Amino acid sequence: MEAEDEWLLLSLRQYEDLHVFQLQEPTRLLEWAPGNRVFVAGYGQSGGNEVLQLLPPPPMREVVTKSLFPEREFKVECGGFSSRPIYSLKCVPGTSLLVTSGPPDSSLQLWKVSAEDSNVIKPVSAIPAENGHPWARIATTAARAQWVLHGSTLDSVHITEMESRTNIYTAAPSSSEELSGLAFLDCNTLLLCSAKGQLYLGDVRQPQAPLEAVSVPWALGDERWCMGVRQTAAGSASCSQPVACLSNRGHLTLTDVRKPSEPLASAKCSIPSPSSDAEFLCVSWAPALEGYLAISGFDGTVHVYDTRSWDSSARAAEPTFVHKGHAFGEGDSNGDPPLVTAHTWHPQKPRTLLSAASNGSLSIWEWVQPSGTCG
Repeated sequence: MEAEDEWLLLSLRQYEDLHVFQLQEPTRLLEWAPGNRVFVAGYGQSGGNEVLQLLPPPPMREVVTKSLFPEREFKVECGGFSSRPIYSLKCVPGTSLLVTSGPPDSSLQLWKVSAEDSNVIKPVSAIPAENGHPWARIATTAARAQWVLHGSTLDSVHITEMESRTNIYTAAPSSSEELSGLAFLDCNTLLLCSAKGQLYLGDVRQPQAPLEAVSVPWALGDERWCMGVRQTAAGSASCSQPVACLSNRGHLTLTDVRKPSEPLASAKCSIPSPSSDAEFLCVSWAPALEGYLAISGFDGTVHVYDTRSWDSSARAAEPTFVHKGHAFGEGDSNGDPPLVTAHTWHPQKPRTLLSAASNGSLSIWEWVQPSGTCG
């Protein structure tokens, strides 16, 4: 039996729900929006990249009893075009605005999602680039509805209030080390991760203070790293906010930013081979499933891990579930095997994820809860 046929048969038992969609062009971002919508955007270098707001299909178990012809496709609700590649996109909380970034510089583009009677996403303005800096990483927080944290290197970190275009915060000059990620820990505290794996803390109330380099329990060598910060679900009683740091060689360490030099846990993930450039390396916490996280960017799969039994021994860890739906698709535009470019957890559904790959495939999937587990 061919591997794809075997996977299709297994999927009948392994998935509670599975939808597969083909985008006209691949995306490297997936951003959930209010109303169970999701944004995608192209990253091609030739221009004419689409920005789309999609409505995912309802779960199979909800539609089978309601209709003889259930809707099985993602629905395009509105869209726009960008003349430049889009590498990152965030919804600006409390507004109908989107902010995007991408090559060739660190400028930000601001978009407005039109009212329900229109299907257009319109560009409205831009935040100029700083000289010589590559595309900017961006982050938002509901605690500061209009603020956008952005930067491409340690010496280019800013917070901008989007509607007024006012600069709220500028990090004190530091090194020009490349950033792989940034996040709000709360309304006043920033966490930055360099591509080499060094973590830094910043305080919005002290804009001229140097960023605080955090002692990390791993060697800063030739590995490239990314981070994922656990954002608790609305109404959750959990106050824990662990940080997961993943290297392109599959090393995964969980830390508490209050005691970062003491790892909460560490493991060696089961990956086929190291990611050479870590361009699509991604780790993310499940917002509604305590202790679970997902990793991607190594091949055409997404691995889900249950970290609740991990310790600091850095032993090999086996995934709880592996989504292989992208791996059996056609190759990308260069003829290479599909590579997962992005994944994200559903904000409320515990075991549901959305993932995309370099061949334009887009999947929303929910794995079957193993018997005897409470996850």
